[in-house]
Amino acid sequence: MTLSVDLFFSFRSPFSYLALPKTLKLVEEYDLAVNLRPVYPLAVRVPGFFKKASPNFIRYVVLDSTRVAQHEGIPFRFPRPDPIVQDKTNFDVAAEQPYIHRLTRLGAMAQLDGRALAFTNAIARVLWDGSVAGWNEGDHLARAAADAGFDLAAMDAAITADPDRYEQVIADNEKDHAASGHWGVPTFVFENEPFFGQDRIDLLVWRMQGKGLTRRAGQHR
Repeated sequence: MTLSVDLFFSFRSPFSYLALPKTLKLVEEYDLAVNLRPVYPLAVRVPGFFKKASPNFIRYVVLDSTRVAQHEGIPFRFPRPDPIVQDKTNFDVAAEQPYIHRLTRLGAMAQLDGRALAFTNAIARVLWDGSVAGWNEGDHLARAAADAGFDLAAMDAAITADPDRYEQVIADNEKDHAASGHWGVPTFVFENEPFFGQDRIDLLVWRMQGKGLTRRAGQHR
């Protein structure tokens, strides 16, 4: 029996990006479906979050995500530009957020298509792996989407024609994310139990193995 787990993901979260290689390996090795469900980052989801957070919060995230990437051998650099338009001195978040709205709505569209994990992995690498500057320019995203089997121009056009449809998907994701008992990303939710962080994947596998998780044919330890 194929087990199913939700993955609440933000395109601005370094740890969401860093969770993707392990997540893809899980799907490859186990009879498991991962339903990636994009949510807006805390900067948008929780107004004023960074103004209330400790000054050490951002410094630690940068430190920890960088060393996790080094430890796991994952290409990594913070996106240029930042997917969130935010003043880096006073942490004011701009009212207009063209980058994160576009990315998250695209993820929601891929979710409706049942292929959000493949789409998000392709797009997130363009933002985070350090191979391009100006991920939002040129055809970087379009080529990545095409490699995953998507037509980015057609997706953008469909979202422009009916943005509320995709905003509703995101709102439903955020509601279920909150109901899971956690607020951070990445959060995996299996049978209503949250597992927060890319460093809880082993614990998630252990829990699912207790519920009958099996390896795919030909996959061995």
